[in-house]
Amino acid sequence: LYLGKKKKKQKGKETETERDQLESKLKKIFGDIYKELLTTKNGAQTYYEDNDTDKNYYKLREDWWNANRETVWKALTCHAHGTYFHATCDSGDNRGCSQAKDNCRCKDGDLTKETDQVPTYFDYVPQ
Repeated sequence: LYLGKKKKKQKGKETETERDQLESKLKKIFGDIYKELLTTKNGAQTYYEDNDTDKNYYKLREDWWNANRETVWKALTCHAHGTYFHATCDSGDNRGCSQAKDNCRCKDGDLTKETDQVPTYFDYVPQ
């Protein structure tokens, strides 16, 4: 969804893509968060100086993601019922990757305990 589709022409005019629509919504959401932060007396005003002329709030987005990454990942996998759609784990049988069995948690190197790290291919927020 975030990559969106190429611009479509409708009645001779280019329309917004899904990515454009999502980006507009993200700008509004993080703009609202930004305004709220500026009304508090916790140093956010200095930290998030208003020098982002495009109002993309990239610094705020990055900080939000860093603070909420684990919670977002748990929300994404909470109804996976112990399995996941992508082969991510090496089961140790020399047959390659297998499906993770506990919300995309793979056992650590010695296969004794589960790890709870977000897979690296999800540890990224496009900006």
